[in-house]
Amino acid sequence: MTHAKQKLLIIEDDPGLQKQLKWSLDNYDVVIAGDREAALAHIRRHEPAVVTMDLGLPPDPDGSTEGLATLQGILALAPDTRVIVLTGNQDHANAVKAIGLGAYDFHQKPCDPEVLNLVIQRAFFLHKLQAENRRILAAQDSPLSGLITRDPGMLKIGRNIEKVAPTSASVMLLGASGTGKEVLARALHQLSPRANNRFMAINCAAIPENLLESELFGYEKGAFTGAAKQTKGKVELAHGGTFFLDEVGDLPMSLQAKLLRFLQERVIERVGGHEEIAVDVRIVCATHQKLKEMATTGRFREDLYYRLSEIVITIPPLAERSGDAALLAHHFKNKFCAQESRAALHFAPDAIAAIEAYAWPGNVREMENCIKRAVIMADGTSIVADDLGLPDAGAEEEPINLRQIRDEAEGRAIVKALARVDGNIVKASELLGISRPTLYDLMSRHAIKSST
Repeated sequence: MTHAKQKLLIIEDDPGLQKQLKWSLDNYDVVIAGDREAALAHIRRHEPAVVTMDLGLPPDPDGSTEGLATLQGILALAPDTRVIVLTGNQDHANAVKAIGLGAYDFHQKPCDPEVLNLVIQRAFFLHKLQAENRRILAAQDSPLSGLITRDPGMLKIGRNIEKVAPTSASVMLLGASGTGKEVLARALHQLSPRANNRFMAINCAAIPENLLESELFGYEKGAFTGAAKQTKGKVELAHGGTFFLDEVGDLPMSLQAKLLRFLQERVIERVGGHEEIAVDVRIVCATHQKLKEMATTGRFREDLYYRLSEIVITIPPLAERSGDAALLAHHFKNKFCAQESRAALHFAPDAIAAIEAYAWPGNVREMENCIKRAVIMADGTSIVADDLGLPDAGAEEEPINLRQIRDEAEGRAIVKALARVDGNIVKASELLGISRPTLYDLMSRHAIKSST
Protein backbone atom coordinates (compact mmCIF):
# COMPACT_ATOMS: atom_id res chain seq x y z
CA MET A 1 0.00 0.00 0.00
CA THR A 2 1.48 3.37 -1.03
CA HIS A 3 1.20 6.34 1.26
CA ALA A 4 -0.13 9.66 -0.08
CA LYS A 5 2.55 12.27 -0.59
CA GLN A 6 2.67 15.21 1.83
CA LYS A 7 1.22 18.42 0.42
CA LEU A 8 3.82 21.20 -0.11
CA LEU A 9 2.97 24.71 -1.33
CA ILE A 10 5.66 26.61 -3.27
CA ILE A 11 5.10 30.37 -3.64
CA GLU A 12 7.33 31.63 -6.46
CA ASP A 13 6.60 33.92 -9.41
CA ASP A 14 9.62 32.92 -11.58
CA PRO A 15 8.52 30.09 -13.99
CA GLY A 16 12.08 28.76 -14.23
CA LEU A 17 12.47 28.50 -10.45
CA GLN A 18 9.00 26.98 -10.20
CA LYS A 19 10.06 24.10 -12.47
CA GLN A 20 13.40 23.69 -10.72
CA LEU A 21 11.84 23.52 -7.26
CA LYS A 22 9.06 21.19 -8.37
CA TRP A 23 11.60 18.84 -9.98
CA SER A 24 13.91 18.79 -6.94
CA LEU A 25 11.00 18.24 -4.53
CA ASP A 26 9.22 15.50 -6.47
CA ASN A 27 8.84 13.35 -3.33
CA TYR A 28 6.11 15.80 -2.22
CA ASP A 29 2.69 16.61 -3.66
CA VAL A 30 3.64 20.09 -4.85
CA VAL A 31 1.20 22.90 -5.59
CA ILE A 32 2.48 26.22 -6.91
CA ALA A 33 1.29 29.81 -6.47
CA GLY A 34 2.73 32.88 -8.17
CA ASP A 35 1.07 35.62 -6.09
CA ARG A 36 -0.67 36.31 -2.78
CA GLU A 37 -4.22 35.60 -3.98
CA ALA A 38 -3.30 32.18 -5.41
CA ALA A 39 -1.21 31.34 -2.31
CA LEU A 40 -4.05 32.06 0.12
CA ALA A 41 -6.49 30.14 -2.08
CA HIS A 42 -4.20 27.07 -1.85
CA ILE A 43 -3.90 27.51 1.92
CA ARG A 44 -7.68 27.45 2.26
CA ARG A 45 -8.12 24.51 -0.12
CA HIS A 46 -5.20 22.22 0.75
CA GLU A 47 -4.12 23.34 4.26
CA PRO A 48 -0.48 22.35 3.59
CA ALA A 49 1.69 21.77 6.67
CA VAL A 50 4.76 23.34 4.99
CA VAL A 51 5.18 26.25 2.57
CA THR A 52 8.27 27.62 0.80
CA MET A 53 8.03 31.19 -0.42
CA ASP A 54 9.98 33.94 -2.12
CA LEU A 55 9.48 37.37 -0.55
CA GLY A 56 9.64 39.12 -3.95
CA LEU A 57 6.12 38.68 -5.27
CA PRO A 58 4.07 40.79 -7.71
CA PRO A 59 3.20 43.63 -7.65
CA ASP A 60 6.45 44.20 -5.67
CA PRO A 61 8.85 41.60 -7.19
CA ASP A 62 11.94 43.60 -6.25
CA GLY A 63 10.82 44.32 -2.68
CA SER A 64 9.44 42.38 0.24
CA THR A 65 6.18 44.11 1.15
CA GLU A 66 3.96 41.72 -0.83
CA GLY A 67 5.85 38.66 0.39
CA LEU A 68 5.62 39.73 4.03
CA ALA A 69 1.92 40.49 3.60
CA THR A 70 1.43 37.02 2.09
CA LEU A 71 3.28 35.47 5.04
CA GLN A 72 0.99 37.27 7.49
CA GLY A 73 -2.07 36.16 5.52
CA ILE A 74 -0.92 32.52 5.60
CA LEU A 75 -0.32 32.54 9.35
CA ALA A 76 -3.64 34.28 9.96
CA LEU A 77 -5.46 31.48 8.12
CA ALA A 78 -3.30 28.60 9.37
CA PRO A 79 -1.11 29.60 12.35
CA ASP A 80 0.55 26.17 12.62
CA THR A 81 1.85 26.21 9.02
CA ARG A 82 5.66 26.00 8.73
CA VAL A 83 6.73 28.72 6.26
CA ILE A 84 10.28 28.54 4.87
CA VAL A 85 11.41 31.80 3.27
CA LEU A 86 13.76 31.57 0.26
CA THR A 87 15.99 34.62 0.18
CA GLY A 88 19.02 36.08 -1.58
CA ASN A 89 22.15 37.22 0.29
CA GLN A 90 21.05 40.86 0.13
CA ASP A 91 17.68 40.01 1.72
CA HIS A 92 19.01 38.96 5.14
CA ALA A 93 17.24 41.80 6.97
CA ASN A 94 13.92 40.88 5.36
CA ALA A 95 14.47 37.23 6.24
CA VAL A 96 14.94 38.23 9.88
CA LYS A 97 11.76 40.32 9.67
CA ALA A 98 9.91 37.29 8.26
CA ILE A 99 11.13 35.14 11.17
CA GLY A 100 9.84 37.83 13.52
CA LEU A 101 6.41 37.62 11.86
CA GLY A 102 6.32 33.87 12.44
CA ALA A 103 8.19 32.20 9.56
CA TYR A 104 9.71 28.85 10.54
CA ASP A 105 13.10 29.25 8.78
CA PHE A 106 14.86 30.81 5.79
CA HIS A 107 17.03 29.25 3.07
CA GLN A 108 19.56 31.01 0.87
CA LYS A 109 19.25 31.22 -2.90
CA PRO A 110 20.45 29.66 -5.12
CA CYS A 111 18.78 26.64 -3.57
CA ASP A 112 20.87 23.60 -2.67
CA PRO A 113 18.28 20.82 -3.31
CA GLU A 114 19.68 18.47 -0.65
CA VAL A 115 19.81 21.12 2.08
CA LEU A 116 16.38 22.48 1.17
CA ASN A 117 14.97 18.93 1.25
CA LEU A 118 16.38 18.46 4.76
CA VAL A 119 14.89 21.78 5.94
CA ILE A 120 11.48 20.87 4.51
CA GLN A 121 11.64 17.33 5.91
CA ARG A 122 12.38 18.69 9.38
CA ALA A 123 9.54 21.22 9.07
CA PHE A 124 7.05 18.44 8.26
CA PHE A 125 8.41 16.37 11.15
CA LEU A 126 8.06 19.21 13.68
CA HIS A 127 4.56 20.06 12.42
CA LYS A 128 3.54 16.42 12.96
CA LEU A 129 5.10 16.38 16.45
CA GLN A 130 3.26 19.54 17.49
CA ALA A 131 -0.06 18.20 16.18
CA GLU A 132 0.50 14.94 18.08
CA ASN A 133 1.40 16.86 21.23
CA ARG A 134 -1.83 18.87 21.02
CA ARG A 135 -3.82 15.64 20.63
CA ILE A 136 -2.11 14.11 23.66
CA LEU A 137 -2.73 17.20 25.79
CA ALA A 138 -6.38 17.31 24.73
CA ALA A 139 -6.79 13.62 25.56
CA GLN A 140 -5.19 14.06 28.98
CA ASP A 141 -7.68 16.79 29.94
CA SER A 142 -5.64 17.70 33.02
CA PRO A 143 -7.70 18.84 36.03
CA LEU A 144 -5.52 21.95 36.16
CA SER A 145 -5.99 22.69 32.44
CA GLY A 146 -8.49 25.38 33.45
CA LEU A 147 -5.68 27.25 35.22
CA ILE A 148 -4.30 29.43 32.42
CA THR A 149 -1.27 31.22 33.87
CA ARG A 150 2.45 31.91 33.71
CA ASP A 151 2.47 33.96 36.90
CA PRO A 152 4.89 32.42 39.45
CA GLY A 153 2.40 32.91 42.29
CA MET A 154 -0.42 31.17 40.44
CA LEU A 155 1.88 28.34 39.33
CA LYS A 156 2.79 27.84 42.99
CA ILE A 157 -0.94 27.68 43.84
CA GLY A 158 -1.34 24.98 41.18
CA ARG A 159 1.48 22.97 42.78
CA ASN A 160 -0.12 23.42 46.22
CA ILE A 161 -3.46 22.13 44.88
CA GLU A 162 -1.63 19.04 43.60
CA LYS A 163 -0.02 18.53 47.04
CA VAL A 164 -3.24 18.98 49.01
CA ALA A 165 -5.56 17.01 46.70
CA PRO A 166 -4.63 13.47 47.85
CA THR A 167 -5.18 14.35 51.54
CA SER A 168 -8.42 14.58 53.54
CA ALA A 169 -7.78 18.16 54.74
CA SER A 170 -10.52 20.79 54.48
CA VAL A 171 -9.45 23.54 52.10
CA MET A 172 -10.41 27.21 52.13
CA LEU A 173 -9.96 29.22 48.92
CA LEU A 174 -9.76 32.98 49.46
CA GLY A 175 -9.97 35.48 46.63
CA ALA A 176 -12.03 38.18 44.97
CA SER A 177 -15.03 37.29 42.80
CA GLY A 178 -14.05 35.98 39.39
CA THR A 179 -10.53 34.83 40.30
CA GLY A 180 -11.20 31.15 39.58
CA LYS A 181 -12.03 29.66 42.98
CA GLU A 182 -14.45 27.07 41.60
CA VAL A 183 -11.98 26.09 38.86
CA LEU A 184 -9.42 25.27 41.56
CA ALA A 185 -12.02 23.50 43.73
CA ARG A 186 -12.98 21.22 40.83
CA ALA A 187 -9.30 20.58 40.03
CA LEU A 188 -8.71 19.64 43.66
CA HIS A 189 -11.59 17.15 43.46
CA GLN A 190 -10.37 15.65 40.16
CA LEU A 191 -6.85 15.17 41.56
CA SER A 192 -8.14 13.52 44.74
CA PRO A 193 -8.99 9.85 45.46
CA ARG A 194 -12.65 10.99 45.39
CA ALA A 195 -12.53 11.91 41.70
CA ASN A 196 -14.86 9.07 40.64
CA ASN A 197 -17.59 10.33 42.99
CA ARG A 198 -19.69 13.50 42.84
CA PHE A 199 -18.59 17.11 43.10
CA MET A 200 -21.49 19.10 44.55
CA ALA A 201 -21.47 22.89 44.85
CA ILE A 202 -23.71 25.41 46.54
CA ASN A 203 -23.49 29.21 46.65
CA CYS A 204 -24.45 30.36 50.13
CA ALA A 205 -25.04 33.94 48.95
CA ALA A 206 -27.44 32.97 46.17
CA ILE A 207 -30.01 31.01 48.20
CA PRO A 208 -32.47 32.62 50.67
CA GLU A 209 -31.77 31.77 54.32
CA ASN A 210 -35.11 29.96 54.80
CA LEU A 211 -34.27 27.58 51.91
CA LEU A 212 -30.56 27.11 52.53
CA GLU A 213 -30.87 24.50 55.30
CA SER A 214 -33.04 22.18 53.18
CA GLU A 215 -30.66 22.69 50.22
CA LEU A 216 -27.73 21.68 52.41
CA PHE A 217 -29.20 18.85 54.46
CA GLY A 218 -32.38 17.83 52.65
CA TYR A 219 -35.86 17.34 54.16
CA GLU A 220 -38.41 14.68 55.03
CA LYS A 221 -41.86 14.42 53.47
CA GLY A 222 -44.25 16.82 55.21
CA ALA A 223 -41.46 18.79 56.90
CA PHE A 224 -43.01 22.01 55.58
CA THR A 225 -45.67 23.16 53.12
CA GLY A 226 -44.76 21.82 49.69
CA ALA A 227 -42.50 19.04 50.99
CA ALA A 228 -44.33 16.33 49.04
CA LYS A 229 -41.55 13.73 49.22
CA GLN A 230 -38.31 12.93 51.00
CA THR A 231 -35.45 14.86 49.38
CA LYS A 232 -31.72 14.50 49.93
CA GLY A 233 -29.62 17.64 50.41
CA LYS A 234 -26.43 18.57 48.58
CA VAL A 235 -24.22 17.34 51.43
CA GLU A 236 -25.80 13.88 51.37
CA LEU A 237 -25.72 13.74 47.56
CA ALA A 238 -21.97 14.39 47.68
CA HIS A 239 -21.37 11.24 49.79
CA GLY A 240 -17.97 9.80 48.89
CA GLY A 241 -17.06 12.91 46.92
CA THR A 242 -16.41 16.61 47.45
CA PHE A 243 -18.79 19.32 48.71
CA PHE A 244 -17.95 22.87 47.67
CA LEU A 245 -19.38 25.72 49.78
CA ASP A 246 -18.99 28.90 47.74
CA GLU A 247 -19.27 32.26 49.54
CA VAL A 248 -19.26 30.50 52.91
CA GLY A 249 -18.93 33.90 54.62
CA ASP A 250 -22.63 34.44 53.87
CA LEU A 251 -23.70 31.32 55.75
CA PRO A 252 -26.23 32.33 58.50
CA MET A 253 -25.17 31.78 62.14
CA SER A 254 -27.88 29.15 62.70
CA LEU A 255 -26.54 27.05 59.85
CA GLN A 256 -22.95 27.62 60.89
CA ALA A 257 -23.71 25.65 64.09
CA LYS A 258 -25.25 22.77 62.10
CA LEU A 259 -22.34 22.72 59.66
CA LEU A 260 -19.88 22.63 62.56
CA ARG A 261 -21.73 19.65 64.09
CA PHE A 262 -21.53 17.85 60.76
CA LEU A 263 -17.78 18.52 60.48
CA GLN A 264 -17.23 17.22 64.02
CA GLU A 265 -19.46 14.15 63.91
CA ARG A 266 -19.87 13.53 60.15
CA VAL A 267 -23.61 12.99 60.50
CA ILE A 268 -26.57 15.08 59.30
CA GLU A 269 -30.28 15.28 60.05
CA ARG A 270 -32.71 16.21 57.30
CA VAL A 271 -35.18 19.05 58.01
CA GLY A 272 -38.19 17.49 59.76
CA GLY A 273 -36.28 14.27 60.50
CA HIS A 274 -34.71 12.76 63.60
CA GLU A 275 -32.50 10.08 62.06
CA GLU A 276 -28.76 10.69 62.03
CA ILE A 277 -27.29 9.93 58.60
CA ALA A 278 -23.56 9.31 58.26
CA VAL A 279 -22.02 11.16 55.31
CA ASP A 280 -18.44 10.98 54.09
CA VAL A 281 -17.52 14.09 52.11
CA ARG A 282 -14.54 16.35 51.77
CA ILE A 283 -15.34 20.00 52.40
CA VAL A 284 -13.86 22.73 50.21
CA CYS A 285 -15.08 26.28 50.78
CA ALA A 286 -14.46 29.67 49.23
CA THR A 287 -15.16 33.31 49.99
CA HIS A 288 -14.18 36.80 48.86
CA GLN A 289 -14.58 38.05 52.45
CA LYS A 290 -11.91 38.32 55.15
CA LEU A 291 -13.19 35.37 57.11
CA LYS A 292 -10.54 35.46 59.83
CA GLU A 293 -11.46 39.08 60.68
CA MET A 294 -15.13 38.12 60.69
CA ALA A 295 -14.36 35.30 63.14
CA THR A 296 -12.40 37.66 65.40
CA THR A 297 -15.25 40.19 65.49
CA GLY A 298 -17.94 37.54 66.06
CA ARG A 299 -19.58 37.71 62.62
CA PHE A 300 -18.49 34.14 61.84
CA ARG A 301 -18.04 31.24 64.28
CA GLU A 302 -14.38 31.01 65.21
CA ASP A 303 -14.52 27.24 65.85
CA LEU A 304 -16.08 26.70 62.40
CA TYR A 305 -13.45 28.92 60.78
CA TYR A 306 -10.65 26.75 62.16
CA ARG A 307 -12.46 23.57 61.08
CA LEU A 308 -12.80 24.87 57.53
CA SER A 309 -9.33 26.39 57.19
CA GLU A 310 -7.02 23.43 57.73
CA ILE A 311 -5.41 24.50 54.44
CA VAL A 312 -5.86 28.11 53.24
CA ILE A 313 -5.02 29.06 49.64
CA THR A 314 -5.21 32.73 48.70
CA ILE A 315 -5.80 33.47 45.01
CA PRO A 316 -4.45 36.84 43.80
CA PRO A 317 -6.56 39.12 41.61
CA LEU A 318 -5.81 39.17 37.89
CA ALA A 319 -4.15 42.60 38.17
CA GLU A 320 -1.43 41.05 40.37
CA ARG A 321 -0.68 38.11 38.04
CA SER A 322 2.30 39.07 35.93
CA GLY A 323 1.58 38.64 32.21
CA ASP A 324 -1.69 36.75 32.74
CA ALA A 325 -3.97 39.43 31.31
CA ALA A 326 -2.54 39.11 27.79
CA LEU A 327 -2.18 35.32 28.14
CA LEU A 328 -5.83 34.89 29.13
CA ALA A 329 -6.91 37.30 26.42
CA HIS A 330 -5.27 35.09 23.79
CA HIS A 331 -6.83 31.99 25.36
CA PHE A 332 -10.36 33.43 25.38
CA LYS A 333 -9.92 34.87 21.88
CA ASN A 334 -9.07 31.44 20.48
CA LYS A 335 -11.87 29.81 22.48
CA PHE A 336 -14.58 32.21 21.30
CA CYS A 337 -13.34 32.33 17.69
CA ALA A 338 -13.91 28.55 17.59
CA GLN A 339 -17.19 28.78 19.51
CA GLU A 340 -18.60 31.55 17.31
CA SER A 341 -17.21 29.99 14.08
CA ARG A 342 -15.11 33.05 13.31
CA ALA A 343 -11.88 33.05 11.32
CA ALA A 344 -8.72 33.51 13.38
CA LEU A 345 -8.50 36.98 14.93
CA HIS A 346 -5.44 38.85 16.15
CA PHE A 347 -5.05 41.58 18.75
CA ALA A 348 -3.94 44.94 17.39
CA PRO A 349 -1.14 46.59 19.43
CA ASP A 350 -3.57 49.14 20.95
CA ALA A 351 -5.83 46.29 22.13
CA ILE A 352 -2.96 44.47 23.87
CA ALA A 353 -1.89 47.76 25.47
CA ALA A 354 -5.42 48.36 26.76
CA ILE A 355 -5.68 44.80 28.10
CA GLU A 356 -2.37 45.12 29.97
CA ALA A 357 -3.15 48.58 31.35
CA TYR A 358 -6.67 47.81 32.63
CA ALA A 359 -7.01 46.74 36.30
CA TRP A 360 -9.70 44.04 35.66
CA PRO A 361 -11.70 44.55 38.87
CA GLY A 362 -14.00 41.67 37.80
CA ASN A 363 -10.93 39.46 37.28
CA VAL A 364 -10.99 36.45 34.94
CA ARG A 365 -14.80 36.44 34.65
CA GLU A 366 -14.76 40.06 33.44
CA MET A 367 -11.93 39.24 31.03
CA GLU A 368 -13.88 36.31 29.56
CA ASN A 369 -17.01 38.41 28.98
CA CYS A 370 -14.96 41.29 27.52
CA ILE A 371 -13.10 39.10 25.01
CA LYS A 372 -16.27 37.27 23.97
CA ARG A 373 -17.89 40.62 23.19
CA ALA A 374 -14.79 41.76 21.29
CA VAL A 375 -14.71 38.59 19.17
CA ILE A 376 -18.35 39.14 18.22
CA MET A 377 -17.98 42.86 17.51
CA ALA A 378 -14.58 42.91 15.74
CA ASP A 379 -14.47 43.88 12.07
CA GLY A 380 -11.87 42.30 9.78
CA THR A 381 -9.10 40.11 11.17
CA SER A 382 -8.03 42.23 14.15
CA ILE A 383 -9.46 43.10 17.54
CA VAL A 384 -8.75 46.77 18.22
CA ALA A 385 -8.96 48.67 21.51
CA ASP A 386 -12.42 50.07 20.70
CA ASP A 387 -13.80 46.51 20.38
CA LEU A 388 -12.88 45.87 24.02
CA GLY A 389 -14.82 48.81 25.42
CA LEU A 390 -12.29 49.34 28.23
CA PRO A 391 -11.58 52.68 29.94
CA ASP A 392 -8.04 54.07 29.80
CA ALA A 393 -5.94 52.93 32.73
CA GLY A 394 -2.41 53.53 33.92
CA ALA A 395 -0.03 51.20 35.70
CA GLU A 396 1.76 52.03 38.92
CA GLU A 397 5.16 50.72 39.94
CA GLU A 398 6.46 50.40 43.47
CA PRO A 399 10.05 51.43 44.14
CA ILE A 400 12.15 48.66 45.73
CA ASN A 401 15.92 48.27 46.05
CA LEU A 402 17.91 48.35 42.81
CA ARG A 403 18.78 44.64 42.61
CA GLN A 404 15.17 43.60 43.21
CA ILE A 405 13.97 46.07 40.59
CA ARG A 406 16.38 44.67 38.00
CA ASP A 407 15.68 40.98 38.66
CA GLU A 408 11.94 41.29 39.08
CA ALA A 409 11.51 43.65 36.11
CA GLU A 410 13.52 41.25 33.93
CA GLY A 411 11.30 38.32 34.93
CA ARG A 412 8.11 40.34 34.45
CA ALA A 413 9.28 41.57 31.04
CA ILE A 414 9.93 38.02 29.83
CA VAL A 415 6.57 36.75 31.12
CA LYS A 416 4.77 39.76 29.59
CA ALA A 417 6.55 39.34 26.24
CA LEU A 418 5.69 35.64 26.07
CA ALA A 419 2.08 36.39 26.97
CA ARG A 420 1.82 39.19 24.41
CA VAL A 421 2.94 36.95 21.51
CA ASP A 422 1.09 33.86 22.74
CA GLY A 423 4.24 31.94 23.69
CA ASN A 424 6.11 32.37 20.36
CA ILE A 425 9.81 32.31 21.36
CA VAL A 426 11.01 33.94 18.11
CA LYS A 427 8.59 36.85 18.43
CA ALA A 428 9.25 37.23 22.16
CA SER A 429 13.03 37.42 21.66
CA GLU A 430 12.56 40.05 18.92
CA LEU A 431 10.19 42.02 21.16
CA LEU A 432 12.77 41.97 23.98
CA GLY A 433 15.66 42.78 21.63
CA ILE A 434 17.67 39.66 22.51
CA SER A 435 18.64 36.43 20.75
CA ARG A 436 16.71 33.20 21.15
CA PRO A 437 19.56 31.49 23.10
CA THR A 438 19.70 34.47 25.48
CA LEU A 439 15.94 34.29 26.01
CA TYR A 440 16.14 30.56 26.76
CA ASP A 441 18.93 31.23 29.29
CA LEU A 442 16.91 33.97 31.00
CA MET A 443 13.77 31.78 31.07
CA SER A 444 15.80 29.03 32.73
CA ARG A 445 17.25 31.49 35.27
CA HIS A 446 13.80 32.80 36.20
CA ALA A 447 12.18 29.32 36.02
CA ILE A 448 9.76 30.46 33.30
CA LYS A 449 8.35 27.72 31.10
CA SER A 450 7.21 28.17 27.53
CA SER A 451 3.78 26.89 26.51
CA THR A 452 4.91 26.15 22.96
